[in-house]
Amino acid sequence: MLPMVTGFMNYGQQTIRAARYIGQSFMITLSHANRLPVTIQYPYEKLITSERFRGRIHFEFDKCIACEVCVRVCPIDLPVVDWRLETDIRKKRLLNYSIDFGICIFCGNCVEYCPTNCLSMTEEYELSTYDRHELNYNQIALGRLPISVIGDSTIRTIMNSTQLKIATGKSLDSKTITNY
Repeated sequence: MLPMVTGFMNYGQQTIRAARYIGQSFMITLSHANRLPVTIQYPYEKLITSERFRGRIHFEFDKCIACEVCVRVCPIDLPVVDWRLETDIRKKRLLNYSIDFGICIFCGNCVEYCPTNCLSMTEEYELSTYDRHELNYNQIALGRLPISVIGDSTIRTIMNSTQLKIATGKSLDSKTITNY
C-alpha cells in the first residue's frame, strides 16, 4: 500500500511541475506578443545600415602608396597589390589592386590599418552573383561608389529599432513601428 501512495505523490508532483512549465512558457509567449515586427519585404523595403556597418570595400587609387600594409594585416592575405619601383623618384608606383569578395571575411583590418585611408567600408551588402569569379573586384570596380539606399526612390527605407527610438524619443511598441 505504501508504494502505491508514494507513486500517487510522485505523479501529483510531476503534474504540478508540468503545469508550472506550461504556465512559464505561456507567459513567455505573451511577453513576445507586444514586440516590434522584424520581418521586412526585402526587395522593396531595406533596412538602413548602421554607421559602422562593414560592407563592400571602397578603394581610392590615387591615395594608395603601395605599402602593402593591407596585405600584411589581412588574416587570409587577400588583397593583391601589383607595383613597380620607379628608380628615378625612388618610390613605388601602383599598377593593380584587387580583392576577391568571395573569400573576404569583411574583418575590416585592411581599412583600419591603411596609413593613407585609401580603403573604406561602404553600406553595400548585395554582392551575390551566379559566378564566383565575378566577385574578384579590381581597382576600377573597387573605386565605384555604391548607390545609397536612402537616395533610391524605388525602395522604401526602414529604420532599425535604435534609430527609431532616437528619432521619436519614446519607447517603441508594435503600433509605433506601423504608424511610422
